[in-house]
Amino acid sequence: MANDNITRKHLADAIHEQIGFSKQVSGELVDAFFDRLKGSLLAEKDVMLAQFGRFKVRQKSPRMGRNPKSGESIEISKRSMVTFKPSKLLRDKINRDM
Repeated sequence: MANDNITRKHLADAIHEQIGFSKQVSGELVDAFFDRLKGSLLAEKDVMLAQFGRFKVRQKSPRMGRNPKSGESIEISKRSMVTFKPSKLLRDKINRDM
């Protein structure tokens, strides 16, 4: 099975080919974008990308869980998680292509 993941290198190569920036500048541009995205999420700010979707940090409350191996009950601690909600436009395009 082929690896279908899009990597940082794939993004930088696409910028290089489509816009014509050097590969180094394209890589720096991708890095700057993801640094800004990470910084906003670490500050618990939503990130809205028009026609793509929204990344949001969500707080999960502590809850009781079970260790599937031993059956022992354990408390799962409070934590933060990142969620992504695609835009209506993106959802429609994905569903149309199916």
